[in-house]
Amino acid sequence: MALVEVKELLDSGVHFGHLTRKWDPNMAPYIYMERNGIHIINLYKTAAKLQEASEALAKIAISGRKILFVATKKQAKDIVSEKAGNVNMPYITERWPGGMLTNFVTIRKAVKKMATIDRMKKDGTFLTLSKKERLQVDRLRAKLEKNLGSISDMTRLPGALFVIDIKREHIAIKEAQKLNIPIFAMVDTNSDPRQVDYVIPANDDASKSIEKILTNVTEAIAEGLATRKAEKETKDAEKAAAEAPKEVKTEAPVEAKAPAEAKAEVAEKTTEAPKAKKAAAPKAAKAKKAAALKATEAPAEEEAAKEEK
Repeated sequence: MALVEVKELLDSGVHFGHLTRKWDPNMAPYIYMERNGIHIINLYKTAAKLQEASEALAKIAISGRKILFVATKKQAKDIVSEKAGNVNMPYITERWPGGMLTNFVTIRKAVKKMATIDRMKKDGTFLTLSKKERLQVDRLRAKLEKNLGSISDMTRLPGALFVIDIKREHIAIKEAQKLNIPIFAMVDTNSDPRQVDYVIPANDDASKSIEKILTNVTEAIAEGLATRKAEKETKDAEKAAAEAPKEVKTEAPVEAKAPAEAKAEVAEKTTEAPKAKKAAAPKAAKAKKAAALKATEAPAEEEAAKEEK
């Protein structure tokens, strides 16, 4: 994970806080100085906190949980929808729907309603409605899409909440606290950092500052997702390798037939041996008769030779 450069944060205007009269005393550890009635944020602390938050978000991404981005202020809407969309994370850029987390089941029903309307349009049921009903359904679909379209893929509660301007999104903060969901946030000098688990002290009003922080955060999430994908591939490879010996074992009994065949051959040879002996017996008897005749003929020849002498 790349380290955050303080100079880059300085160029993006992350160090500009609010007016000194609007400050929250709990932000004092993160304030460097005061200049022209404005508090200046300590960017070294911002860099350290951003690094810490990025590592924690990467771990959540590796675990497979979703991170919900919340930013309803005008200058943050487009940036959040683009950056969160790039890493396939849900986001809320319109009004925060009350009970979004604490009453998640009802929100899921509204999301399913969108899917039902889409199904009606595909199978032709939508055309059977009257013109007025079709218009009402279209308006409902557009409203749901605007408020909940970005969370249509979020089937369960998110693993973390990333908030820009915790003062503005105080309802989202309270719901997350109630459910013990970790909260990551860009906190300006006018906000109370104690409400947040992972504080990133930064200017939450300038679009340049928001974009810089979100770029670092989404890069960390992207790395976490890439790590998760690589781990999954290695697990699949290991699983395939573990299944390979099982296939060899199933073939082993087929090869084990060879000794049985060898026994059969031996048995055939043993049965063939007596047959060969029986076949050779007449030949041996003839040879014996021939030898006996020669033995009887030899003395007769000797006696004839003596008489001639």
